[in-house]
Amino acid sequence: MTVYDFVKIVVTADVGRFHVLTDSSHSFEKKIGLWAPSHFRTGALYHPSPAKQYRHYFRNKKTGLTFQTGHKIEYSRPLLTHGLDCHQVIIMALRALIFDVDGTLANTERDGHRPAFNAAFAEVGLPWHWDESFYGTLLVKGGGMERLYFYAEHFDPATRARPDFDNLMQRVHDIKTRNYQRLLAAGAIPLRGDIGQLICDARTDGVRLAIASSSREENIVGLLRANLGPNADAWFDAIVSGDLVKAKKPSPDIYKKVLELLNIPPRDCLTVEDSAHGLAASLAAGIPTVIAVSDYTHGEDFEGARMVLHETEQLSLEKLRLWHKTASTS
Repeated sequence: MTVYDFVKIVVTADVGRFHVLTDSSHSFEKKIGLWAPSHFRTGALYHPSPAKQYRHYFRNKKTGLTFQTGHKIEYSRPLLTHGLDCHQVIIMALRALIFDVDGTLANTERDGHRPAFNAAFAEVGLPWHWDESFYGTLLVKGGGMERLYFYAEHFDPATRARPDFDNLMQRVHDIKTRNYQRLLAAGAIPLRGDIGQLICDARTDGVRLAIASSSREENIVGLLRANLGPNADAWFDAIVSGDLVKAKKPSPDIYKKVLELLNIPPRDCLTVEDSAHGLAASLAAGIPTVIAVSDYTHGEDFEGARMVLHETEQLSLEKLRLWHKTASTS
């Protein structure tokens, strides 16, 4: 296989098309989805270095040069080679999918956490009850324990003032977790319709999987095992729960921890989230993000998302690859 030192990108008027010219003047035209190469200078030279990194991407009809569909080119640092002003070529490939859990993998907030909390309140004798509509207003706070404190401070200051309040909340949260696990075991919290197939397709295609969630690890693992099988959590190269980081979403800490464990750059990942807080956390970590809107996140501001899908729209690996290759994170 021939690998050329220089590749000349000649941008044509058609969106998503380009010519590649080598020093031997061979060329071809390739359509690459919806990507518009407007940031290239017409006639500019680009240097694919190191050559071995790109040998699978540059081949020609006559001499072996092609460009693999499904990847995006973007500028890197300027490079002076043989007196020519060139730029390195960066290939952006989707190497990992990172999932939020609550609202993204399943409607856990409405069908799991909320009824589990209500049962816990009744068991300890608290006169609290969170209906479906009201519970949505509490989701401004990420994490179950944080939600309990928020509710007491704003809606039941007398209970908040109890000397045993901290112990009481810990007891409520522990009971709620047991209740939630029972719901999982009973099959009461299914995955969203397209998620199971997406996860299986990603595994088959060699795309790595990760979780970034404010939930407890036992709740994450329980959801995966209940819906995908007893060893499903082992499919994920990183599972980062809320108790592993100091600050929960919208802080980027949880996503930075996932990237650390995966040991790949953020531009090679794509996050699937359902909330504005989750989107803010992922973007702050530099990761392109897709939103799958859930019951409780309608009307939130999703500025910066690669795509926003509503509940009737399906996710697929093919769609995620397409949206990822339009990303322009640095």
